[in-house]
Amino acid sequence: MKQTKQSNWIKWRWPILIILLLGLYFTPLPYYYSQPGDALVLDDVISVDGASEEAGGSFMLTTIRMGKANPIFYAWAQFSPYRILHPESQLRFEDETDEEYQHRQLMMMTDSQEVAKIVAYEQANKEISYDYFGVLVTVLIEGMPAIEVLEQGDRIQQVNGESIRTADELIDRLTGYEKGDNVTLTIEREGELMEVTVGFSHFPEEMNAPSDRVGIGIQAPVTDREVTFNPDVHIDTSQIGGPSAGLMFSLEIYDQLTDGNLTKGYLVAGTGTIREDGTVGRIGGAAQKVVAADRAGADYFLAPFEDGADDSNYNEAVLAAEDIGTDMEIIPINRFEEAIEFLESL
Repeated sequence: MKQTKQSNWIKWRWPILIILLLGLYFTPLPYYYSQPGDALVLDDVISVDGASEEAGGSFMLTTIRMGKANPIFYAWAQFSPYRILHPESQLRFEDETDEEYQHRQLMMMTDSQEVAKIVAYEQANKEISYDYFGVLVTVLIEGMPAIEVLEQGDRIQQVNGESIRTADELIDRLTGYEKGDNVTLTIEREGELMEVTVGFSHFPEEMNAPSDRVGIGIQAPVTDREVTFNPDVHIDTSQIGGPSAGLMFSLEIYDQLTDGNLTKGYLVAGTGTIREDGTVGRIGGAAQKVVAADRAGADYFLAPFEDGADDSNYNEAVLAAEDIGTDMEIIPINRFEEAIEFLESL
């Protein structure tokens, strides 16, 4: 009898084990899982018409691999500081579908590409023409004042009677207010202009905003415009979402627009958002991107310095570089011009 039971166990143990593993794999948890991704050579995905090819060196965009966590990934994340779990509420809006989340990421990437082009073309003194249509409302935050008076698809034209053209201008105009203050927005909705009054409040706790920060409740506004570049530039990053490639996009485009080889034969990786005034901004996952850049053999890694903030991406990147023992040098960058100056000094 014992032998029969043992034989049955031996016969069925692998199917049972496979079923258990499949059950764990397909059990979703309220977390996302991220780890170091790849370092993408940018001259493979960016091309400026008429640009000459320079031998040696490359700019590289560093990425993070992210997906929905299951019990297997949850457990695996406990064994490395570079595998990170993110509560779903920090990344996704309430009731947001996978398709809506991906669309939002790609919209941010598209906006980031456009700003990167503008920064590079202006720095290189190349021709740009603009047609502005307002600042597009894409995401409204639940529980904040804007959701009561604005709708997705509204185009904001003015703040307190003063015209705005870009999302950066809108953010600047809405900075410095306190809870309980109000502003008047002139918006275009379905072809008609109207004025709405909107207040300020603190951000929901799950957004992890500074406790003293207030806003009206618009997230990821997009500058709605048509921009024409001469010479033309093409970017193929259909599988990459988010805005964190702005700095590296700008550098690659600038390098192709100007004479010489800005990388001087080195592999230069990095990360950071970029604003139209050239300011390089904070991103998520700097440590993971350092690991990705090191695996790709990068010589330098450019990281947002954030005016020397203690918790800057630069300091995060330095700690990661020391931890993994890389020879790659971490370079602090506040502005696009600083990156150019550093590269020209190589």
